[in-house]
Amino acid sequence: MSIGSSFTHDSAKLHVSGHARYIDDIPCPFNTLHLAFGLSTVAKGQIDHMDLSGVLSSEGVVKVITAQDLPYENDSSPAAMDEPFLADRAVHYIGQPIFLVVAENHLLARRAARNAVISYKEDTPILTIEDALARDSYFEDGPRTYEKGAAEQAIYHAQMCLDGSISIGAQEHFYLEGQAAFAVPSDDMEMVVHSSTQHPSEVQHKVAHALGLGMHEVRVEVRRMGGGFGGKESQANSPAIACAIAAWVTKRPCKMRYDRDDDFMITGKRHDFRIDYSVGFDQRGKIQGVSFTHYVRCGWSQDLSLPVADRAMLHSDNAYHLDHCRIESHRLRTNTQSATAFRGFGGPQGMIGIERVIDHIAHHLRLDPITVRKRNYYKDAGSETKLDTQTTPYGMEVTDCVINAMTDALIEQSDYFARRKNIVQWNRENILLKKGIALTPVKFGISFTLTHLNQAGALVHVYQDGTVRMNHGGTEMGQGLFQKVSQVAAFEFGLDMDRVKITATDTAKVPNTSATAASSGSDLNGMAVKLACEDIRLRMADFLGGYYQVGANEVVFVGNEVHIGGHVLSFSQAAKLCYEHRISLSSTGYYKTPEITWDRIKGQGRPFYYFAYGVAVSEVVLDVLTGENRMLRTDIIHDVGQSLNPALDIGQIEGGFIQGAGWLTTEELVWNDQGRLMTHAPSTYKIPVASDRPGIFNVSLWTNENRAATIYRSKAVGEPPFMHGMSTFFALCDAVAFCAVQYPMLDAPATHERLFWACERAADGH
Repeated sequence: MSIGSSFTHDSAKLHVSGHARYIDDIPCPFNTLHLAFGLSTVAKGQIDHMDLSGVLSSEGVVKVITAQDLPYENDSSPAAMDEPFLADRAVHYIGQPIFLVVAENHLLARRAARNAVISYKEDTPILTIEDALARDSYFEDGPRTYEKGAAEQAIYHAQMCLDGSISIGAQEHFYLEGQAAFAVPSDDMEMVVHSSTQHPSEVQHKVAHALGLGMHEVRVEVRRMGGGFGGKESQANSPAIACAIAAWVTKRPCKMRYDRDDDFMITGKRHDFRIDYSVGFDQRGKIQGVSFTHYVRCGWSQDLSLPVADRAMLHSDNAYHLDHCRIESHRLRTNTQSATAFRGFGGPQGMIGIERVIDHIAHHLRLDPITVRKRNYYKDAGSETKLDTQTTPYGMEVTDCVINAMTDALIEQSDYFARRKNIVQWNRENILLKKGIALTPVKFGISFTLTHLNQAGALVHVYQDGTVRMNHGGTEMGQGLFQKVSQVAAFEFGLDMDRVKITATDTAKVPNTSATAASSGSDLNGMAVKLACEDIRLRMADFLGGYYQVGANEVVFVGNEVHIGGHVLSFSQAAKLCYEHRISLSSTGYYKTPEITWDRIKGQGRPFYYFAYGVAVSEVVLDVLTGENRMLRTDIIHDVGQSLNPALDIGQIEGGFIQGAGWLTTEELVWNDQGRLMTHAPSTYKIPVASDRPGIFNVSLWTNENRAATIYRSKAVGEPPFMHGMSTFFALCDAVAFCAVQYPMLDAPATHERLFWACERAADGH
């Protein structure tokens, strides 16, 4: 039984042995050239003079390419056509590519790029949210607003009101494999591109445009990535375009990989936010009205900022039923790296806003935050009535909620109330070390909010020896998608897993693919593969039933065999018999997510097929003299529906939590007042490491059948666990609150420095 079983990752042995092949491991032809960008050193201005003679005369340099040398189109943006591949006079951030060096090896290309002499007419850059607001620097024409009810009136008439603000920092993807691409021109004018991308069809599209070719003349292949997290959804365009253009011009294979420092300086990050809020509530903590204002620092070009900001708005309710809610979003243009997709795609920023509101209310009323959370939750499915239909702020009915039952289960499993009591006693007895504990929920919408992306294709072959080979549009970035989809094919044909092989994602096999993003990889591609397998299986059953004179419904595929009435054939024998009787054993599958209707301008509709839920409890200890802290224990229950592969799902939950905790605690990106990113290497940017994980870490799956008709009633698990990191942030807030009378307005990330000053303010009575 392949579905629901804990098979290891399909590349696990290759990963641990070092034999997994990534872009930089592909054996290169002897005449391969290597590339590096020359980067802008100012944040905003015009190129006054550029002398590249020193670059061209450098050792090993074959060619230098500028915007004027490009064969066709100068653009690397995902959609808005506002992001030139190479700067053409105007520069918009420090790290923007200006020219491309083509050299005999990687090191020579990087060295040569430093020999450029460029002068600029500098302008005053817009670097911060405050700068952008002061200078009216927007994408779109001002802010966008979604509203349900009459929030301002509800707040005005509420028994109690609070105002506050939280700043949420950006985050670097820090995938283990940096951005990389390798292009090989073929003898029939086709360009073959190996790319570390989550979106092969977009790379195909952008390369075709850059060269003035049709998409049929560009083939993009992706076997695996060493991590993506959204950072390879649009950011992979530039290195792929660079390799394709250089290969086109030189007629030689070309390869590019960013060094880590260059990767930091060139590529986009998670969007940093400032969220201002006003909330009205009663003495029990029930929210009567809430208003949010999102200020989103988008960087110099649109990239994916508009849908990211939209999704933040769509998750501003998180798990709470808000009768009166207003969300206003400002999408601000700044002279920094163009912020881009990152795991959760804006959802985490929206969620942390409402979680801050809940925490603030609880502190004000001197209630346990769990009490306030539960009083504002959506009702669980089955407990609501037609008279109290619950809808999100954008009008979507919530009919699959399980958050109340999950919360109750986790409170019991984690022994929350006893631990809370012990923590209060500990903090009374200890002056320098304070403990904190927090429970936070997750309700995350699953689907692309751009409706047409909710589709997928697959290609499945059954060979005459009874083995299966397949291809689909999803990409493998370490999350286990290939293994899950292989399990689908094995289950449909009743085969052992070793009879099924999945191949590299290839735009020549499955066209017009969507990005592997929005947590939809298994939902979309798993269903496409299932439909292709069903088509082949039905053909085989019709033939075999007729051949043995039984009904097709009496043909059963199980245990590597085909049972046909009273006859039993091995699957290999059945496949061979079908082949010999000219039955097609190959099929494509196509799936599109049903029931999606969304108007992003009005902010109304059903942008998500379903919701995934989860609850986390974290306990921390904080040194008030230094801000140093540790995660002591974390307990998580996460909703995966009927799990396709529990081991992979638990791995995703554990990794998502740690990455989310890093975003909110240690990962701080700092730009100086000239717009230069100062934290651009592991020495200055601190991701969590193995020793940062909680000493006690319990993860369990909430295995209830998905109400939506997904692949075997499973639920997506890629992005939702990221938000469990909020439990660590609010546990730190709880620890600081034991030092304070007023609510500690802690910003994220809660670094040691921020925590130290929060404790200092508390000691001073501020």
